[in-house]
Amino acid sequence: MPHLDAAIIAAALLALLPYLAAAFFPAQLAGRAHTLPAWAQIALPALLAIPYAIVSLDAGSFHWYWLAVYALVPAALAFAARCFPRDERNIWLPLAVLLLLGLSVDLRWFERAWPPHLSVFNKVLLLDAGIYAFFLLNPLAGAGFSLRLRLRDLTTGLREFLFYLPIALPIGLITGFLHAHLLTWRPVPLLEQFFAAWIFTFFFIAVPEELFFRGWLQNLLERRAGRNAALILTAILFGLSHFNKRAAHFNTPYVVLAALAGVFYGRAWRRDRRVAASAITHATVDSIWSLFLR
Repeated sequence: MPHLDAAIIAAALLALLPYLAAAFFPAQLAGRAHTLPAWAQIALPALLAIPYAIVSLDAGSFHWYWLAVYALVPAALAFAARCFPRDERNIWLPLAVLLLLGLSVDLRWFERAWPPHLSVFNKVLLLDAGIYAFFLLNPLAGAGFSLRLRLRDLTTGLREFLFYLPIALPIGLITGFLHAHLLTWRPVPLLEQFFAAWIFTFFFIAVPEELFFRGWLQNLLERRAGRNAALILTAILFGLSHFNKRAAHFNTPYVVLAALAGVFYGRAWRRDRRVAASAITHATVDSIWSLFLR
């Protein structure tokens, strides 16, 4: 774990503020960027470069090139969002922007800007840039990005987890991707460990990925391909995004299991069009895998 000095904590708070504000106060923030002049709408997300400056100066790894990247990429996303067509069936420009944003995260284009173990900042800052473009500046209708949890989010999320489990477990064990662990019966520490893993996974892995793949990507594809085709296409893309995870080569079992999981995450999202529901499924799958089956 990195040493959490004051600079890292300050940068983390600045990076998390846009994400959490949009997640917990969506109605209050949606469309607020339109109250600014056009130049300010585009320039405002360049402030996302500040956390990079704080962390890199503290670590002695500051570079003007990366400062420019973290200022210009969010501004470019904002400019693109202002150009999105008003016709909801014309999805190609926002889809292209989304795919470039996803590739930049999946292929780790910018992660070398950060000190070791702090590359999570890259994912959060690019998420902030996407939230500004797709939620504050030009809201993508029907994304369902709100973390004010409802009981139905929980029941839907856990239902889809239970549907996925009997499919994934035998496939994972047969392929050798999953490994059952013999656990000593320690209910209290085990529950605490699971709860901590679930909270971290929910906020830093599940919600960002579910907002991108379900709230934005599946949402856009539904407008041209229909509900079921969009569900399958998004699940395939979600699976392919795991091709280089935990392996130096194409990780076929991971891709297959992730694609199958994507079907159930997509089902959870589209029931009420709620990112919270699919994030609950996602966080539960990942937490059980990391603690008991890895």
